[in-house]
Amino acid sequence: MNNSIETTCVQGGYRPKNGEPRQVPIYQSTTWKYDTSEFMGKLFDLEEAGYFYTRLQNPTNDLVAAKICELEGGSAAMLTSSGQAASFFSIFNLASCGDHIVSSSALYGGTYNLFATTMKRMGIEFSFVDPDCSDAELEAAFKPNTKAVFGESVANPALSVLDIERFAQAAHAHGVPLIIDNTFPTPVNCRPIEWGADIVIHSTTKYMDGHGAAVGGCIVDAGKFDWTKYPDKFPGFTQPDDSYHGVVYTERFGLEGAFIVKATAQLMRDLGSIQSPQNAFLLNFGLESLHLRMAKHCENGLAVARFLSEHPKVSWVRFPSLEGDKYYDQACKYLPNGSCGVVSFGVVGGREGAEAFMKKLTIAQIATHVADARTCVLHPANATHRQMTDEELAAAGITPDLIRLSCGIEGTEDLIADLAAALG
Repeated sequence: MNNSIETTCVQGGYRPKNGEPRQVPIYQSTTWKYDTSEFMGKLFDLEEAGYFYTRLQNPTNDLVAAKICELEGGSAAMLTSSGQAASFFSIFNLASCGDHIVSSSALYGGTYNLFATTMKRMGIEFSFVDPDCSDAELEAAFKPNTKAVFGESVANPALSVLDIERFAQAAHAHGVPLIIDNTFPTPVNCRPIEWGADIVIHSTTKYMDGHGAAVGGCIVDAGKFDWTKYPDKFPGFTQPDDSYHGVVYTERFGLEGAFIVKATAQLMRDLGSIQSPQNAFLLNFGLESLHLRMAKHCENGLAVARFLSEHPKVSWVRFPSLEGDKYYDQACKYLPNGSCGVVSFGVVGGREGAEAFMKKLTIAQIATHVADARTCVLHPANATHRQMTDEELAAAGITPDLIRLSCGIEGTEDLIADLAAALG
C-alpha cells in the first residue's frame, strides 16, 4: 500500500514491531559485537547484511534514509554528513579522473565551487549550461566521456525551475543518469524521479530538518538506471570490485541497490562523511512536520513576493509561483502545490541598497542559513557566492543586488510589516 506524502512524513521508514520503541532509536555506538569472526568476515565481504562500524552505516541513519527514500519514490537511500557531501558522493560514485559532467550553471555557490574548483583538481571536468539553454546547446555540451547530468530542481538562489523532463531525456539519450538536487521544493512539492531523474540529493540541513539544528545530506537512487547497458561507461558497477573480493554490484544488489551500496562500501568507507546518529534523530523530527511546514513556507513566500512586486523601492522580484514570473508555467508543471519559501529580489540602490535594507530588518535574521522555520535573509554576492566572478555570478543567475529572503513560518502579516518598515 502506498501511503500519502503526509502519512509517509510521519510514519515512513520505521514501523516498530510489538514492544519496540515508538520513536526511531538513537544507536549511539561506533561498533557492534558479533559471536564469531567468520560472521564478521561475511559482513566485510558484503555477503551478510548488518553493521560493524558507524563510519559506514548506522541503523538510525538507515531508518531515516528509508523515510526519505519513500518520500522520493526511490529504491535505496543513504544519509551523508552534509548536502555538500551528498553532491560530491553522487558525482564521485560515477566519475573519476578524466571523466566529464554536464551541469546546469544555476547552482548554489558551494556546489559550483565544489564542481568548478575542487573536483576539477581531481581531474573531473564540468561543462556548465544555462538551465534555459536550447536543445542544440544542451546537446553540444555532451562529450564521449560524459558520465552524468546535474541540476537543481529550484536553483539556490536564482530560483530558476529546471525542465527536469527535458534534461532527463537528453541525459538518457547519451546513456547517462540525471542527478537532481531537490533541496528547495522537497518531495512534498516535487518528486523528480516521476519526471525521469535517476538520482535525487538533498541538503537535509534545510527544509527537511527545518529548525537549523543539524547539518546533513541524503542521496536517493531511483533504482531505474540500467548500468549494465553501458558496461564500458560504468565499470564500477558492472566489473568486480577488488577492494571487496570481486563483488559486482549490479549482480549482487541489482539495479535497485547497486548505486547506494557502492557509494556506502567505497566512498563512505574511505571518506567517512557519515551523518551523526544524533543529527539523523533530529532530522526525523523535522520530517514529521515537513508537509505542514512546506505549506506555510509557500504561503508566506507567495504573499511576500506579491507585496514586493508592487513596492516602488523594489527593482525586481523572482519567485516561481508568482503570476508573471519567468518560470511560472514551468512551476505549474513541476511544482503545482507551491515551490518553496525563498524569494529573490533587488532593491533600488543596488549592492549598497541591499546592505542598507537588510540592516533595518527586525524579524528576518541575517544568516548564512536558508529554508528553516525562522525567516532569514542573505546577500549572496557578499556571502555564499562571494568567491565567484561577476561573469560566474551572471551565469548562475545572480546579480550584485540580489537579496535572498527565506520566509519562515511566522505570521504572514508580521513578515510583510517588517519588509515594509525596512523599505521605508
